[in-house]
Amino acid sequence: MHEVFISRQPLVNRQSKIIATRLTLHLDDHSGTKAAAQTLNALADVWPMGERSIFVSCGETPCDVDLLDWSVPQNATIELGSAPFVGAAAGEFIAALQTQQPALCLDFDAQAAQAVSAGAQFRFIAFNAKAFTPAQLKVLATKTQPYGIGVALNVDSAAEFQACLDAGMNAAASWFFKHPTSAPAKALNPGQAQIVRVLNLVRKNADVKEIETALKNDVALSYKLLRYINSAGFGLSCEIQSFRHAVTILGYEKLNKWLSLLLATASKDPMAPSLMYTALTRARLMELLAHGLVDRAEYDNLFITGAFSLLDVLLGVGMEHALDAMHLPEPISDALLGNGGLYGPFLDLAIACEGNDGEAIAEQAGMLGLSADQLNRAQLQALAFADTMEF
Repeated sequence: MHEVFISRQPLVNRQSKIIATRLTLHLDDHSGTKAAAQTLNALADVWPMGERSIFVSCGETPCDVDLLDWSVPQNATIELGSAPFVGAAAGEFIAALQTQQPALCLDFDAQAAQAVSAGAQFRFIAFNAKAFTPAQLKVLATKTQPYGIGVALNVDSAAEFQACLDAGMNAAASWFFKHPTSAPAKALNPGQAQIVRVLNLVRKNADVKEIETALKNDVALSYKLLRYINSAGFGLSCEIQSFRHAVTILGYEKLNKWLSLLLATASKDPMAPSLMYTALTRARLMELLAHGLVDRAEYDNLFITGAFSLLDVLLGVGMEHALDAMHLPEPISDALLGNGGLYGPFLDLAIACEGNDGEAIAEQAGMLGLSADQLNRAQLQALAFADTMEF
C-alpha cells in the first residue's frame, strides 16, 4: 500500500487563536479513501483528544463510503465535497453517515445546494478563498448560515484573513501569521534581553543564587517558568514550587529546554499564542523524530531548535540578531540560519509538514529514513503535547 503522509494547517478564529487543526491526507492516484481509513485507524492510539477540533481532508481524492471504515473520534470533523451526496452511490453514503453520525464540513462547490438537501447534517461549510471575491463570500456566508458555520480555506496572507472575517467567515485555515508583517528591529527589547541573560546563566551552569537573583528581577518571568514546567505535557509527578526546586528535580540541561520557551513569550504580537503553539508543535515533533536517529543527548537541542524556529517573527527581530546574544550550540544556530547541519533536516521536515506538498514531505522524511506512519504518529503526538501547554 502507498504510504499516506499527512500535512496540517491551523484554523484561526476572529480572536486570532488556533481553535482547530486541519489534517490533509496525501493520497496518490492508486490510493483511495480505503487507504485513508486504514491510515487514520492506525493512529487511533495517538489521536489528540484535547479541546481543539481536528478537521480531516483527503485533499484532491474524492470521498466515498470507504472512508467511513474509519472509527471517527468525537473531536474529528470529516471534510468532503458534494460529490458523495449526488452520485449514484449517494444513498449508501448517506445511510453510512446516519449510522456513524460524524461531524461534517462541506467544501462548498457548484452542487452544494443538492448536498445540503440530501439529508446529511453539516456542522461547517468551507469556502475556498481563492475561488471567490470577498463580496461573493459575504453573500455566500449569509445564504449558507442556516446549514453550517462558515470557514475559509487557502488563505495566504493577513490581508486575506481579515477580508474573510469581514465577509462573515468565523475562522480560516492558514499559516499567514508565520510571516513578519513589519520590518525587523535590530536589537532585542529590555524584557527579551533579560530572558536571554537568564538563559545564558543556565547554559553556563551558573550558581543557583545568581540565576534566582536574575529571575527575581522579573516576577512574571518566574511565574511563566513555573507554569510551563508544571504543565501536563511535562509529566512530572510533583509540582515544582521554586527555581531551586526545578534545578533539583530537572537539572540544568532540562531546565534550559523549558526556559528557552520563555523567550518567545516576551512577544507583544497579537498572534503570539498561535506562533507559540506552532513553535512548540515543531519542537516536540523534532524531538520525537530524533529518537533512534541521533544520540539521546541531542534530543533537548532539537526541541530548542524547533522552539526557536519562529523566534524572528515572535520577537520582531532578524534571526541573526535574535541569536547574536545567545550562546547556542552550533547545530542549533546552523539550522535556524538555514545552514543545514545535523538538525537542519529535522527542521526542514517539520516545516514541510505545514505545507501542502505530499511529495516534498515524503522526500524529506525519506532523507531521514522515516516512514509515513512514524511521521504521522509523531505529528499527532506533537499536537497533543502542544495542547497541554498554556500560552
